[in-house]
Amino acid sequence: MQKIIPHLWFDREAVEAAEFYTTVFPDSRITRITTLHDTPSGDTDIVAFELAGYSFMAISAGPMFKINPSISFFVNFDPSRDPNARQHLNEMWEKLAKGGTELMPLQEYPFSKHYGWIQDRFGLSWQLILTDPEGDERPFIVPSLLFVGEVAGRAEEAINLYLSVFNDSKMGIIQRYGPGQEPDKEGSVMFADFMLEGQWFSAMDSAYAHEFAFNEAISFLVNCEDQEEIDYYWYKLSAVPEAEVCGWLKDRFGLSWQVSPVAMDRMMREGSPEQVSRVTQAFLQMKKFDLAELQKAFEGG
Repeated sequence: MQKIIPHLWFDREAVEAAEFYTTVFPDSRITRITTLHDTPSGDTDIVAFELAGYSFMAISAGPMFKINPSISFFVNFDPSRDPNARQHLNEMWEKLAKGGTELMPLQEYPFSKHYGWIQDRFGLSWQLILTDPEGDERPFIVPSLLFVGEVAGRAEEAINLYLSVFNDSKMGIIQRYGPGQEPDKEGSVMFADFMLEGQWFSAMDSAYAHEFAFNEAISFLVNCEDQEEIDYYWYKLSAVPEAEVCGWLKDRFGLSWQVSPVAMDRMMREGSPEQVSRVTQAFLQMKKFDLAELQKAFEGG
């Protein structure tokens, strides 16, 4: 099971978006759709899906949060693994661009022979890149964190925190801004990537003015095996007490995480409508999840 899963918040479009993405990416499928009733957002669809084998989740939970480019997803087209990489990149770009917004045009850049950044019609942004076949191999999909506004210049600090918290973690490459690249501070992160729980992530600083920042619209769900693990991640990551709700937290950089027991996923997947309803009402009252209380609600105790 993938330990860390990107979680996407939509108004009402979670199922529609997941269906769209599974037509764009190869080897993709929707694995489960669950509807929760009587939540603060009314009836809420939760969708689990895979894109090229990489797990995502999405929720339709109202207009409170809107996806923005502070978190995007690199899609790496490697000519050493796919002789038709450029063609496949262009085909995916055309699909994602329909109804979307071009953030950086698809063209050659100093860092890539063929790259573009597109925000699709659902607001999610993708960085499609033709990778250097001589470079270090990376997965097809890599989440990317853009540190802007109040947290611009703190990407390296954040990376070091995450490396200290998660297992099977290591630093990858890091490229820094040099002199004369204002407003970005010399030495801050132009690009870096790093591994957490065997999964690759990337991060960048940008001191330019941006009208967006990290919010709850894209969070990272951490699958936990037991209460000890829930407690560990909660106390290591949570830094904004007022953001603690229903297993959600914010770290000191404003990034949102969900610390969730694997057992609850099983309850929601396998339980009867009555059991799912009881578990839902139980977790809606919680901040940090109490696995014993969730199990008790599931069993009707």
